[in-house]
Amino acid sequence: MTDESTVPAPALRISLREHAPEFYRPLLDAARAAAAGLADPLLAELVNLRASQINGCAYCLDSHASGARAHGEREHRLDTLAAWRETPYFTARERAALALTESVTLVAGTRVPDGVFAEAAKHFPEAELAHLIGLISMINALNRVGVASRLTPAPKG
Repeated sequence: MTDESTVPAPALRISLREHAPEFYRPLLDAARAAAAGLADPLLAELVNLRASQINGCAYCLDSHASGARAHGEREHRLDTLAAWRETPYFTARERAALALTESVTLVAGTRVPDGVFAEAAKHFPEAELAHLIGLISMINALNRVGVASRLTPAPKG
């Protein structure tokens, strides 16, 4: 087993924060605005974390797992989020949000089925549902920026 502190992180390819701030800052602002439109900040972190798991964005995984913990999320739920359907740990509202997250994240293959959308609409008023879709869209954009630029989390000591 390798000590993770000795394994160098892949080099950052490009910093959008530095080289395209007029794009990057509004993207972050849109993500924050979408999250603020949800009644539950923990749910926003779970949505961000699940999309980031699917997309493999290390920076976003680290950031949103930390954010979820800061909002009181329990470790066993974080540990099983990738298999949320097979656990009893998530509420019907969270399940609807996670199903929508997966469907929108994988939109090229799913086309967001009517049933997935209808289930989310049962649990979220229209304004909150609109913010949820916005949040899912923004985290997917941020995941793509993070993966393409090789944005990595800061080392933890």
